[in-house]
Formats: sequence, C-alpha cells, structure tokens
Amino acid sequence: MKIGAAQGAHTGEDLRTRDAVARSILENGPSTAVALGERLSLTPAGIRRHLDLLVADAILEAKEPRTAIVRGRGRPSKVFVMTDFGRQKFEHSYDDLAVAALKFMSAQSGGALVTAFAESRAQDMERKGLAAMAKRSNKNEALATFLTEQGYAASVVTRTTGEEICQHHCPIAHVAAEFPQLCEAETETFSRLLGTHVQRLATIAHGDGVCTTFIPAIKTSTKTNATRKVRA
Repeated sequence: MKIGAAQGAHTGEDLRTRDAVARSILENGPSTAVALGERLSLTPAGIRRHLDLLVADAILEAKEPRTAIVRGRGRPSKVFVMTDFGRQKFEHSYDDLAVAALKFMSAQSGGALVTAFAESRAQDMERKGLAAMAKRSNKNEALATFLTEQGYAASVVTRTTGEEICQHHCPIAHVAAEFPQLCEAETETFSRLLGTHVQRLATIAHGDGVCTTFIPAIKTSTKTNATRKVRA
C-alpha cells in the first residue's frame, strides 16, 4: 500500500521510505524518532521530515511517552503511534487475505484447522516469550515488554486486586474479530508464560479501545503464615 503525502508531489523513493517508517511503527509499536532512524538507517533530518508528513496525513500521532526515562538534560522524546485511520489503511489489505484464508480453512475442516493454526501461533509466541522473559524477575512487566516488542504497545496497570496488561495496539484485530480462537489461544499463552490464571476483560477485536488482561494478585496462604509463626 502506498500512502499519500499532505504536501506537494514526492518521488517514488520518498513514498517508499514513508511507507517503511509507518510500517515500522505498525509492526514494532510506538517509537521515537531516534529509534526509527536507527531501525531504518535514516538521518535525523530525514526521519523528522517523513514523520512530520505522516502526522500531517493523520497516519501517525505524536504523544508523550508513558514512562519517561530522562537521561541527562532535556525533556523525554515524543513517541509516534499509529492512528486508527493509519491502522486501517495499512492492515485491511493483509487482513482481507488472512480472513479469506481462515474462512477457507474453516469451510474445509469445520473450524479444526483454524483452531490448530491459532494454537500453533500461540505456541510460537510462547517460545519467543519464554526466551525474552527468562532473565526478568517481574513477569508481568517482562510480558508487557515482550508484547511491545511484538507490536502490541503493552503496559502494566496496577489495580487493588492485581494488575492488568493493557495492549494499546493489536496487529491482528480485524482477523481476530472474525476468528476469536486467536484471542483465546493468546490468553492461554499469557497464563502459561506467567504461571497463573489470567482473565481477558476486553479486546480491540470486539470493539474495545484496549486489549485488557487481568492478572490476580498472588495471595499468601493464612495457614502457611500461621505455621511459620509457630516454627519461629
């Protein structure tokens, strides 16, 4: 897909580069100009020019970072995120093909192949997640970081009874809307990665603004505490 520009005529190379910038954010989640420049080997002036035009075209939006880690002086860099308009322009062509393929699989197997595909995809996510989370002590934060690296723009929100992992972007939302098996298999993967029961409260695929997964706090057994006091 080629995206238009808000200002004047541009060369094919410009449009290809702009397409690559937007797609990088779609696939990797919110990114700073510096991160994008390094990822795509673009100069600071070059990446800034493309970002300005993508924002003007309403493909991207510049936001303050959710967690600001300031190194040295100055304000933290803004992050660029894909707008709903931009997401639709990029995802629909691929989603239509994916939905058509899964519909064909469902018609041929009565849904068995779709379920098998969802489970296979989830297993692949689990393998990658285990490797990415291996050296992190906080599993919830580690899972959110891993999901962000996979393009889900995830964060952890603390609640009185536990924590929630919020995915602010879903690369497969339009496909999952037709085939909820994908969301179900993904939720089971989260449970295995975290080693505890989790509950999916909301999904972008079903029209919610954010995919939200609740992780209950681990309760310490009263009996165990009493035993420890006696032994002490």
